Amino acid sequence: MNELIYEQPLNEKTRSYLRLEYLANQVQSNLDQDHQHRCFYPLFSLCELTERCDYRGEIIKDIDKQLINLKKWQHLPHIDEQQVESYISQMQEARAKLIRCERPGQKLKQDRFLSALRQRFGMPGACCNFDLPQLHYWLAKPWEIRQQEYKAWTEQFECLLTPIKLLLDLTRKTTVYNPATANAGFYQGTSTQALSLIRVKIDPAQGCYPTISGNRNRYAIHFVLFDQQKHSDRSIDFMLATCT
Repeated sequence: MNELIYEQPLNEKTRSYLRLEYLANQVQSNLDQDHQHRCFYPLFSLCELTERCDYRGEIIKDIDKQLINLKKWQHLPHIDEQQVESYISQMQEARAKLIRCERPGQKLKQDRFLSALRQRFGMPGACCNFDLPQLHYWLAKPWEIRQQEYKAWTEQFECLLTPIKLLLDLTRKTTVYNPATANAGFYQGTSTQALSLIRVKIDPAQGCYPTISGNRNRYAIHFVLFDQQKHSDRSIDFMLATCT
């Protein structure tokens, strides 16, 4: 097994962004490979999240903050100007698309096929052909046709998901991992800067995983032995990144 990375958001906004990024990755996986009816779970999750909250205003504010920072970094020594310029260009393009687009997922509400599926998908075993004959008709179509239809549905969220992926990418890349040790399986840290994300990288050969809690200035990491499902009492070496 390769090294594992665990992430813990320290505010509600970052938590939402990570969930949307996770769903974006699931969508891409379903575009790359035929996963049959499982492709609808990330699609309907995106519908539900974007119905609950309109993220566009918050994302535009974050893009504007990052653009100010990027322009400050642009001419600093030891900075890759080309990479910074690439981020600025991508951010500006994503911002313009987000302003122009209507609320993501709005059109999908009018799709009768998707509406019928969505009503049933929360029920255990509800994908049987007697429950959803229209789903089984759709699944019988060639993969290339279903792939194009699925792409058309999910593209309605791209104006939202693209800037979120860029913002999280910048958050992760503007910090570095440092070695740390959890004595008796416990590590605690503080920060004078407001933190948004904790990242823990650990070798799975150690047989444990972290549970992370905290707020923007304080955080704690407990390591749990997977086989025994109890707190570890030994020293655990890991890599730690604290993102602002």
